[in-house]
Amino acid sequence: MKFPSLLLTAGLLAALSSPAHAKIERLVEKTFSVTPGGTLRIETEGGSIRVQTSTDSVVKITAKEKIRADSEAEADELLKKLDLTIEAQGSDVTAIAKYERPTGLRWGNTPVQVDFIVSIPTRFAADLKTSGGDIVVGDLDGKIRARTSGGDVRLGKISGEINASTSGGNMELAEGRSETKLSTSGGNIALGRVAGPTEVSTSGGDIKAAEVENIFTAKTSGGNVTATFVGGLRGDSLLSTSGGRVKASVEPATGFQLDASTSGGAVKADGLTITIEKGGAGKSRLAGAVNGGGPLLKLRSSGGDIVITRR
Repeated sequence: MKFPSLLLTAGLLAALSSPAHAKIERLVEKTFSVTPGGTLRIETEGGSIRVQTSTDSVVKITAKEKIRADSEAEADELLKKLDLTIEAQGSDVTAIAKYERPTGLRWGNTPVQVDFIVSIPTRFAADLKTSGGDIVVGDLDGKIRARTSGGDVRLGKISGEINASTSGGNMELAEGRSETKLSTSGGNIALGRVAGPTEVSTSGGDIKAAEVENIFTAKTSGGNVTATFVGGLRGDSLLSTSGGRVKASVEPATGFQLDASTSGGAVKADGLTITIEKGGAGKSRLAGAVNGGGPLLKLRSSGGDIVITRR
């Protein structure tokens, strides 16, 4: 009966006696004078990207190199395999960090990781990519493209087009004023105000939109969908889930064509004037004109209730 304790003790001793690399950090900083309206392009493997904005007409880039090494000399040797480029052409600024990996070594095991911390003018565009870190952007008067394979994406108030994706994290957007596309394979999506046509999707989380002012499409395979429509429907919209509840809130006087159907619950409509064409309230299907009709609001669930209420 004493064998598990002996094994645990042996495991702890082995862990304590095994060599552990220290983490050494180096900073590389560059500043460029620019004209607002340029584009920032960043690409890194495994690191995070954080972009803040200012009223200054400069781009300031800080590359934080994180090296797993036991000494400064070993860190110097490892950095010889890092290809770090930070340059400007006119008002366009590029920062790229790539590490020369031995064949068969995955990016998560590389001894050098580079995070980027950047300050740019408010009126600027951004094209950001990382293989394994978070992407965070403040308020930006420009378009943004952001891609990460293993982190969260958090965006402030963005005036231009948004195209962002992650394969393994959550997504947040404070405000989107133009066309917006967000997708994640494994997290939640939280939206503040979306004033432009918006399309969001996740394979494994909830979707919540606080203020929808335009065409809206939201799809999830494993969570709830909640959306509040402000100022009426601007066009046909869809809320869909394969594994949760759908809830939509509308202005009292909004006119639209309702098409709600669920395979695993009931459709509930509170305080709405509906000319029923198919099904009925409390049933699995409810379709008809609300306040005389208008754009289509399609609601679908395979595993929960559908609720439509007045704001």
